[in-house]
Amino acid sequence: MPQASEDHELFRSTVREFVEREINPFAEEWEETGVFPARELFSKMGSLGFLGLTYDPVYGGGGADYGYVCILNEELGRMLPLGVAMAIGVQTDMATPSLHRFGSHELKEQYLRPAITGEAVAAVAITEPDAGSDVAGIRTKAHLEGGEWVLNGAKTFITNGTQADWVCVVARTSDEGGSRGVSQILVPTDAPGFIVSRKLDKLGMRSSDTAELVFENCRVPAANLIGSEGNGFKQQMQQFQDERMVASHQMAGACHYALERTGAYLRERMAFGKPLMANQHLAYELAELSAEVDMLRVYNWEAAMAQSRGEDITRYATIAKLKSGRLARRVADVCLQYHGGLGYMEENWTARFFRDTRLWSIGGGADEIMLRTLARVDGFWA
Repeated sequence: MPQASEDHELFRSTVREFVEREINPFAEEWEETGVFPARELFSKMGSLGFLGLTYDPVYGGGGADYGYVCILNEELGRMLPLGVAMAIGVQTDMATPSLHRFGSHELKEQYLRPAITGEAVAAVAITEPDAGSDVAGIRTKAHLEGGEWVLNGAKTFITNGTQADWVCVVARTSDEGGSRGVSQILVPTDAPGFIVSRKLDKLGMRSSDTAELVFENCRVPAANLIGSEGNGFKQQMQQFQDERMVASHQMAGACHYALERTGAYLRERMAFGKPLMANQHLAYELAELSAEVDMLRVYNWEAAMAQSRGEDITRYATIAKLKSGRLARRVADVCLQYHGGLGYMEENWTARFFRDTRLWSIGGGADEIMLRTLARVDGFWA
């Protein structure tokens, strides 16, 4: 990794050991049950300082540069149940960034600190049945009544939704249309009127729980507003950049590991009296994919350094999210193909990898949204 320090690489070793010891041995169990023990796992991660790497030490964070975020998520991408990697990413870089950047001191003490230690599980609720990538089109509403926000609406595809202790909810707090009048409100899941309506059955990422949530006159204190009223759209757009970079970091690690494993298989598997790797086409295809993964890793690292310098990384995150999702789909397809019939069997890692990686071109902003954003950033489309 370019310019990574010795401390960065020591951290990489620590994370890799943790994944191999605390996560991979339980992959099959968590895939079968469709859920992993989030509080137990997050508490272990919190004790090692994994859950708040760049956050303010005042609230238990590490105050580190974003290179550590890059390394953490590359290594999480090497885990067997990628659903767990995604759920950890929700905790570290999807549900908590807005709270860290814009939340009051009291909110941070009450909710951010336990999320960093792993004592509390966090989720973010944006997507609705009629509003996915169109954040400005959300319908969930919240109004002030007697010193409380009263929320009504529904959210779907919420990772960590059945286990969360609190949720960062994007809701409409005024009748202004579009992105105006949207706010972020922190909702503890024991609040009156908060309902987990059902757990969703997914194609992949089966080791993490995904839920539909309903708010029926759900009441939370007025002080649970994150940042300023009506500024939630802008805050969420900033939070999306963290989410998209985490997705790219994880896919870089996942693809790197998948190519390693496929190469090892092709060197061992014999066909027509030779290892499959003796087939020049297979070797060349893996070499090209490996080169593209390496380019993605370097790009991700530069984005992390830019973020550490306080630069706007919207363009970095948009490109990284788009390219990493598409590259993951290619890598998954090639790895499955080169394992032949065995690759198509559920007992082999390639089948799960094929299903899991497909989400990365959808969640956190679909490919089409990334292209739309990039076209606007680069001035190709008004």
